Amino acid sequence: MKPLTITDPAEFGKVAVLMGGSAAEREISLNSGNAVFQALRESGIDTVAVDVTGSPIDALAGLKVDRVFNIMHGRGGEDGVLQGVLQVMGIPYTGSGVMASALSMDKLRTKLCWRGMGLNTPKWFVLQNQQDIDACMAELGFPVIVKPAQEGSSIGMSKANTREELVEALRLAQQYRCAVYAEQWVQGREYTVGVLADEALPAIRLETPNAFYDFEAKYRASTTQYHCPCGLSPEREQQLRELALTACRGLDVRGWARVDVFIDDNDVSQLIEVNTVPGMTDHSLVPMAAKAAGVDFRQLAWRILETSLAG
Repeated sequence: MKPLTITDPAEFGKVAVLMGGSAAEREISLNSGNAVFQALRESGIDTVAVDVTGSPIDALAGLKVDRVFNIMHGRGGEDGVLQGVLQVMGIPYTGSGVMASALSMDKLRTKLCWRGMGLNTPKWFVLQNQQDIDACMAELGFPVIVKPAQEGSSIGMSKANTREELVEALRLAQQYRCAVYAEQWVQGREYTVGVLADEALPAIRLETPNAFYDFEAKYRASTTQYHCPCGLSPEREQQLRELALTACRGLDVRGWARVDVFIDDNDVSQLIEVNTVPGMTDHSLVPMAAKAAGVDFRQLAWRILETSLAG
């Protein structure tokens, strides 16, 4: 880890931890935000917790803060909207800027960028309505995983093994009012790599008895297993960490993030998505990876806050 940029908490000024929002991930954001707020306060930083229930402009009115720790997951907080608001207001904030946030929140646009860079990502098929079902089956076969393009935490996702399941998966994903696509199922091992200030953290291998690493497996289940060290050889893990950095740089992702990737049965790394405002709960993966690198939760929150200096 690089040395700290700031050592005196007073140098941060007054910090607003923005959490909540109106996206489907509101509950997770509140959990993350409260954990970050406590960590910053314990570090001696002048911190105020702000639950955004409507306009972030209204939420910040009268607070006179020097910077924002953004921990609003999902649409409205992770998609460039909040970033644009804060830039207009002249308030520095953690994490990526407008363009990178908007690109990364849209999984389809992310995959198009990665494909253009020559990086591997599973084949996909955009599903506009049920008339696309047969063409999708012909293109991808089964199984597939169906996703809303602009939701996080695996919300609205489901695996389909048959035509009937694909129809139902499309119906579920369409409830989230964004583009929907089916992605070819990757047979292999699932990993995630945290990125902090342009350094890749130790990789984590995920195992779940569920059909995939869904919302239940992420936040509620006691059966999910997290392997860190991840079990790869040092050389192979380094390749994975370098891939995560490349994937972030291609989207101009900055500050901190988490990249999800599969290594398939042919030992090919397949990029899935990047999260620009990852979770900071007791089940979250970036704190777990940071701990493996010798950085505890309080230090991690401090280092993420330092990324607000770059903007």
